[in-house]
Amino acid sequence: MEIKDSPVNTGLLGALEAGGTKMICAVGTADGTVIDRVSFPTGTPEETMPKMLDYFGNKDIKALGIGCFGPIDLIRDSATYGYITTTPKLAWRNFNIVKAFKDALNVPVGFDTDVNAAVLGEAAFGAAKGLNNAIYATIGTGVGIGVLSEGKLLHGILHPEGGHILIARRSDDTVKSSCPFHDNCLEGLAAGPAIEKRYGKKGFELADRPEVWELEAYYIAQALVNYTLLLAPERIVLGGGVMAQEQLFPLIRAQFKELMNGYLSVKALDDLNSFIVPSALNGNQAVLGCFMLAAKEQ
Repeated sequence: MEIKDSPVNTGLLGALEAGGTKMICAVGTADGTVIDRVSFPTGTPEETMPKMLDYFGNKDIKALGIGCFGPIDLIRDSATYGYITTTPKLAWRNFNIVKAFKDALNVPVGFDTDVNAAVLGEAAFGAAKGLNNAIYATIGTGVGIGVLSEGKLLHGILHPEGGHILIARRSDDTVKSSCPFHDNCLEGLAAGPAIEKRYGKKGFELADRPEVWELEAYYIAQALVNYTLLLAPERIVLGGGVMAQEQLFPLIRAQFKELMNGYLSVKALDDLNSFIVPSALNGNQAVLGCFMLAAKEQ
């Protein structure tokens, strides 16, 4: 999907930001206007789908965009395109979410990851507006990244799974990873559950503990260095519940500079305050990206 030529306003569009803990449903237009927005807890498909279908069913939307937790199948000619695949949320495993909405609403459905939707929203309306190469990383209950490369959302055999890149543990951090697959991936060491496992409290309860955020910055900065070296973004946008701790941003930038160690001499890295930035869309980045996904399917 290219974002250079934003879609024209072609009637009401639906957006579904399908998350592991909540489903955010919204109605709006391709110019970024949110007309209505509701949220439902993410239960089982049997519990949650009827509520979402009822919500969209009487809104007269022309298309729906879904930004979904993963892993998901985004390969259009795959037999399982539109499925949520090997998710740890077992009730949703191998669920064809695209077909469920297409069949019930009889509208075209755009489909991508929640974080790809978020980077699309930021590139169209927010902190990455006007850029062709950007990364959105959410650090909260889990870690995920969305990548815009040369104006297109990045896909391959799968969508980017940047939360599971392997990073170096700090030598004094001996707490077991919160990821069941990897002992030293970013998500396992730096997501919200990792903080709670390490300190026995949630992140927002530890705001005045500098050692918590120094370790977080060390892990997050490693990931951002790797993303920068591999994907060459013009900007990295950080969101999610952990990043609500604003004291993290200067710590991450300082660690990033130390780890990069002057290796890249490019204009974008001259001002890290402009290179590593918070989201500018007040939690609406994925919803706005979903409107874009929907409009492109019309």
